[in-house]
Amino acid sequence: MSQLPKIIKTHSSVKQTMTVQVMDEYGDVMEKEIACEHPLTVYLNWVEVVTLMTLGERPSALVLGYLKNQGFIEDISAIESLIIDWETNSAAVITRENTDGLEKKLSKKTVTSGCGQGTMFGNVMKKLEGVQLPQPKITQSMLYGLLESLTHHNETYKAAGAVHGCAVCKDTSILSFVEDVGRHNAVDTLAGEMWLKGETGADKIFYTTGRLTSEMVIKVAQMGIPVLLSRSGATQMGYELAKKLGITMIARAKGHRFQIYNGSENLILDVKGDAATDKQVNADTDAHQAAKKRGDA
Repeated sequence: MSQLPKIIKTHSSVKQTMTVQVMDEYGDVMEKEIACEHPLTVYLNWVEVVTLMTLGERPSALVLGYLKNQGFIEDISAIESLIIDWETNSAAVITRENTDGLEKKLSKKTVTSGCGQGTMFGNVMKKLEGVQLPQPKITQSMLYGLLESLTHHNETYKAAGAVHGCAVCKDTSILSFVEDVGRHNAVDTLAGEMWLKGETGADKIFYTTGRLTSEMVIKVAQMGIPVLLSRSGATQMGYELAKKLGITMIARAKGHRFQIYNGSENLILDVKGDAATDKQVNADTDAHQAAKKRGDA
């Protein structure tokens, strides 16, 4: 396994939520939690790259995932250190990789539709040319089971709202879940975690609470994940890129409802859609899990 970078945190954490007083339409005053937003300026070999607005839950993974997804660093073993300093709201990455052309790359950026400070750089799409993602088959009952598992997450959203959640999943299991003020931050955090662990995405499903934009599709393709799932809708460019890259795109997924925008041939309809009862769904999901244990699935 590659040597991992030395991660230094001068201040271990920041608040994810805070309590404030609000007044409703009836004039009643109550206490509510709101999500905290923290600026984190990223430096690569002492060159300022970007300021991310983040919840600050897993800053090291966020920074590494962002730099990898933007094509600024390729070799994790070449990273000497990553310093997270919440007193100065900065993250400094030192790498032995050649970063001489960094300023030129920074001049070619496109602001994306992602909320916050999302950016995609000109060389990203070029690197995705010729990418061939696997085409796994997924069952309707497994999808319902995963959506049920996901209802037990989104803790910051449930308390305060104003954040997006993303998850890397396998079958009905959630391997890692993270929330942040921008969906691009959440996906970069998970990408960084997978990179640190040396994990591949071929057998994974990526879930997001946010829209399926071109940015989301590109980042999931970079992670090698072939299935993209969201409780929200899709954009035209996100849809076209999913078709081009071979990503199974499932949107408006909540409860027993979903819409497949691309890759419908990969879904096995083993439950009768709207007529499915909770009892039927649970039975099918249990049967799928039992088959997996026996080695039949």
